[in-house]
Amino acid sequence: MAIEQESVKGNDPDKAIISASLTGALTTRDQCEAIPYTPEEIAEDAAAARENGAAVAHIHARTGNGSPTFDTEVYQRIYDEVRERTDILINFSTGAMHEPVESRTEYIREVKPDIAALNMGSMNYAKYSDSRDDFVFDMVFENPFNEIREFLTTMRENGVKPELECFDTGHIGNIRPFVKNGELEAPINFSLVMGVLGGIPPTVENLAHQVRQLPDDATWQVIGISREQWQLVSAALAMGGNIRVGLEDNFYLPNGEMSTNPELVAKAAEMTRNVGREPATPAEAADLMEIEPPHL
Repeated sequence: MAIEQESVKGNDPDKAIISASLTGALTTRDQCEAIPYTPEEIAEDAAAARENGAAVAHIHARTGNGSPTFDTEVYQRIYDEVRERTDILINFSTGAMHEPVESRTEYIREVKPDIAALNMGSMNYAKYSDSRDDFVFDMVFENPFNEIREFLTTMRENGVKPELECFDTGHIGNIRPFVKNGELEAPINFSLVMGVLGGIPPTVENLAHQVRQLPDDATWQVIGISREQWQLVSAALAMGGNIRVGLEDNFYLPNGEMSTNPELVAKAAEMTRNVGREPATPAEAADLMEIEPPHL
C-alpha cells in the first residue's frame, strides 16, 4: 500500500498510468530509425507499448516520408489501425506551429479520439546544442486564450478528454477562466512538460512545485524531455504521479542505449513496479480520468 501524500492528487497511489508518445512532430529517422511514420507502423508500436504496460498512446500523424500532417483521413486511418490491434487509449496531439486551428480541430470532431492534448500557453520553444554552441531550432509557440477556448469547446462537444500540456507554472494558472466558466470540469488531466528550453527546467524541485499548483483532485503525469526524463519518471512515480515515455521525448534508455517505443515503456513499467505500484490498464486509466473505456 502506497504512503498517503498530498502529491498524489487525484491519481491512484497504487496504479500508474503510463503514456507512450510514439512519434512527435519534429523527431526523424535520421535521429532515431525506430520512429514510426505510417498508420500501420504507429499502430504496431501502440499495440506493443500496450503489451509492455502502456495505457495511453499519444500520437502525432506523419506522412510516409515523416513530415507532420493534420489530414483527417490520416488520423482516421491511425485510429482504425490502432483500434484493430489494441484497447490502448488513443490521444491525438493538437499542437503545431503556423497551422490553422480549423485543421487541428477537424480531426478531433471527425475521429473523436479518447483524449486530445491541449497546450495551455504561449512560450519561446527552442533546443540548444552545447556541442555546436548554437540552436537546433528556435521558435515561438503561440497558444492564445481564444484558441485554447476553441479547442476546449470542440473536445467537450465531441466527448474527448482534454490533456492540458503545461510547460511552465503560468500555464497551470491559465485554467482559471475556463474552470470559472464551466469549460473545464473535474477531474482535470494535466501533463507537466519539463525540459524544453523556454519552459520550466527539468528538476525534481520544479516538479514538486508544479504539482503543488494543481487542483487537489487533478490527475497528472510528468513529461520529461531528453535524458533527464528518467530522473523525473523516478520522482513522479514516488510522488504518486503518472508518467510518459516514448521516442517523441527521448530516444535513450537510462544506460544511454538508443531504444524503441516498446522498450522505453518496458523500462517505465519496471520502474513503476520497483516503487511498489503497477501499470494501469486502459480501462483503469479511463476510469481514473472519467472517460469512456475503449471497445474493440
